[in-house]
Amino acid sequence: MLVVGITGTVNELTTPLFGLWQRTDVPAMLRAWQGKPTPAAAELSSADAAFRTARLALPGMHVVSLFYPGSPFGTPSHYLLWAKGDTPLTSRLFSPVLVDGRTGQLTAVVHMPWYLRALEVSRPLHFGDYGGLPLKIIWALLDLVTIIVLGSGLYLWLSRRTSPLEARLAELENLADEG
Repeated sequence: MLVVGITGTVNELTTPLFGLWQRTDVPAMLRAWQGKPTPAAAELSSADAAFRTARLALPGMHVVSLFYPGSPFGTPSHYLLWAKGDTPLTSRLFSPVLVDGRTGQLTAVVHMPWYLRALEVSRPLHFGDYGGLPLKIIWALLDLVTIIVLGSGLYLWLSRRTSPLEARLAELENLADEG
């Protein structure tokens, strides 16, 4: 319950933490390219070249999305590609890559801050996604144990609350007389 509770709390921080990163770190990284004109379509290198550049920059990772230069999600002059790993752990860790829109050359592989990495790693731990079916079965059994403990505690609390006060006092008097 503690692991699920802590990772669930961390998962709830997704929106504010990504918002913090987007308001602080991202503008600082992109400052050098702000205000520059977006290349015309004839000036752009191919999206395929940007894709290949990103794959070469991040071996063992798969590109999962691509934004063209001028997109509201990137810079005016770069392709923005997002890649993720191919192992159970790294498949949850995303890395943004900036590729120059005109030349197709790698500009930067952006390293996410530690708090976003912790968030990305905690999400599958919260849902039990790491170990495949064996971990999901263990997670389900632990869920059942938790439900039984909570249910039995609720039952005991409710049954105690419904017994009349006089009957409980008589029980205590009988115990006192016997002892």
